[in-house]
Amino acid sequence: MLLKNNGLVGSMGRVGAAGDNARMESFHSLLQNNVLDTKKWETREELRIAIVTWIERTYNRRRRKRSLGRMTPVEFEAVFQAVDDAHVAA
Repeated sequence: MLLKNNGLVGSMGRVGAAGDNARMESFHSLLQNNVLDTKKWETREELRIAIVTWIERTYNRRRRKRSLGRMTPVEFEAVFQAVDDAHVAA
């Protein structure tokens, strides 16, 4: 009722369907191992900056996505920025 009253639709996945959460669980595992568990964080802000830095410098520059033609998100953006720039210059 709360979802409906706020114009939202609940998840349509079945309870216990492992494939639904596999990608997010994989990301969280990488984040846990590469950032969260590396030290004791003094402040939330310090941890926030470490998470954003890890995502931007490591995760988005190394993981290759099949849907992007095996390019990393950073490579994909660079290619399409170059194409966009060429259209603007033409």
